Amino acid sequence: MSGEAVTSPPVPGVADVLQRLLGAVAERGDLALLAWALAASFFALMLLRESASASRRFDAFVRELARFNRRFSGDDR
Repeated sequence: MSGEAVTSPPVPGVADVLQRLLGAVAERGDLALLAWALAASFFALMLLRESASASRRFDAFVRELARFNRRFSGDDR
């Protein structure tokens, strides 16, 4: 070691990464790949959103079923 300071390259921000990614896609002409990736991401987001909604509906169903069972089993809490 000659006593020189070792510096790491700066970490790019999200905007920089996206800008470089979009530039590379446009440069290579992979617009179909970009469209596919965006559509797949959109549908994955919709799937997660619907899954969370279904989970809330199922939770409400289970609570109502437990309430029903308590009412007719004689366990009045």
